[in-house]
Amino acid sequence: MAESTLQTDRPEGLDGFVRDWSSDQRTFKRASWGKAMMWIFLLSDTFVFSIFLIGYMSARMSTKSDWPNTSEVFSLHVGGADLPLLLIAIMTFVLISSSGTMAMAVRFGYARARKATAGLMYLTAFLGATFVGMQVFEWTKLIQEGVRPWGNPFGAEQFGASFFMITGFHGTHVSIGVLFLIIIATKIWRGEFDRPGRTWLKSDAGDYEAVEIMGLYWHFVDLVWVFIFAFFYLW
Repeated sequence: MAESTLQTDRPEGLDGFVRDWSSDQRTFKRASWGKAMMWIFLLSDTFVFSIFLIGYMSARMSTKSDWPNTSEVFSLHVGGADLPLLLIAIMTFVLISSSGTMAMAVRFGYARARKATAGLMYLTAFLGATFVGMQVFEWTKLIQEGVRPWGNPFGAEQFGASFFMITGFHGTHVSIGVLFLIIIATKIWRGEFDRPGRTWLKSDAGDYEAVEIMGLYWHFVDLVWVFIFAFFYLW
């Protein structure tokens, strides 16, 4: 009855918009503030990554110098042969696999399976840290070969700036995600999410929504890597 009255009394148009966003109202009727703010953050971050990728494509198409062949630049010498994009393929597999473990963590979180949720989040953090470690190896290898933000020995100077900017920004996102995964997983493992009381991560005992919110962030980071992989490494 209360919900029906609320829907009936809500004005339409601009007045309804003002009322929804008033300080004494819950703006998003069907979503918590935490989840809604994460969606807004991810939307803004989408614009930032899009600008980076568009800037990279513009630089690549407008430069008069030859763009480096990524299959050669990012190849690994294994067993006496150069294997193109081997490390990048492994990195992609690891990060995409972490999306699966994160999805399972969300599923067990809503089932309030404390140890399974924490364990899967720890596994997700491990896969994310593995990805970052391989990215550090990739950076180190290219720096030793002379690649810099202001130039590189393989061709167009814009290559180095684009590579370090895009992969560095994404790697920072993954690193922050790993940190928060560990924090939330540790609190879940200790049983803090099952204790009465409100904290900055839960509203009351049994509220595991923070796991889903963390999952939204992690899936976004994985999705962005798919675009980076396609536009930067495969093109």
